[in-house]
Amino acid sequence: MSFPRVEQVQQLPVSYRQMIPPEYLDTMEHMNVRWYMALFDTASWKFFESFGMDADYYGQGFGGFALKHYIHYLAEVRVGETVAIHNRVVGRSSKRVHFMLFMVNETTGKLAATLEALGSNADMKVRRTAPYPDDLAARIDAMLVEHQRLEWVAPISGVIQA
Repeated sequence: MSFPRVEQVQQLPVSYRQMIPPEYLDTMEHMNVRWYMALFDTASWKFFESFGMDADYYGQGFGGFALKHYIHYLAEVRVGETVAIHNRVVGRSSKRVHFMLFMVNETTGKLAATLEALGSNADMKVRRTAPYPDDLAARIDAMLVEHQRLEWVAPISGVIQA
């Protein structure tokens, strides 16, 4: 698996940025793995909001389910460093979106971790996956087309598909 250079990742939108606080420290004096997922989760919410899965959408009886996650840890993140999480759409089906998040340590200039994920749209009245409404599907598709124009291939695991 070949990972993109930081300059390539920085072509993608930033979903979230944060400086790492002391409470994220573990006994090895770097950010504990639980906080990677917490940061990726926060970035995921921002990513979903970017195509319309926001508070208004959820208020209409819709939601989303996380179906699969695959994290690849690449470099340490330490207290006081700032990370930015960039998002990329990899694929979509009528009910699911396959995406990646890239955590860049802006302090060290290194790619720190990636998250490959599969999420779904949900009808919360019946608590089942459901097709994306046309307007959301169109926004996801527009992102997908934009991200497919990049000159680098997303380093997907091969175990997740939309």
